[in-house]
Amino acid sequence: MLYLTLKSLHIIAMVAWFAGLFYLPRLLAYHAGSKSSEVKQQLEIMQKRLYKIIMNNALMLVVVLGFSLLWANHSVASSGWFHIKLLLVFVLVVYHIMCGRYMRALAAGTNKHSPKFFRLFGEIPTVLLISIVCLAIIKPF
Repeated sequence: MLYLTLKSLHIIAMVAWFAGLFYLPRLLAYHAGSKSSEVKQQLEIMQKRLYKIIMNNALMLVVVLGFSLLWANHSVASSGWFHIKLLLVFVLVVYHIMCGRYMRALAAGTNKHSPKFFRLFGEIPTVLLISIVCLAIIKPF
């Protein structure tokens, strides 16, 4: 029962984190394309709240609950699919950090990327989500 509770909470935290990973790049694209200082200011507030309150907390929960699941079932640690899943999660953490850096660059007026870049950048979590879920469910090796 404890394992299933941890797993459920892990999935809920993952969904919250991915909601931010999907939405923040869209806000960055709007910010990069905006000419209005008022709109930019509002977008900065939205970005900061999303990143600091939702995304960071959800990321921490994903990690803590993920390690709790690993502790409860350490036999999975020797599986090849699990190593690849961990690598992809690490890539997502790097992506998360990059989102924060892009957000700060936009706020500081030092952004060098176009709205199109941020729209394409925003597709990365989709590919990673599909890969991670397939690995976790199918366990191909």
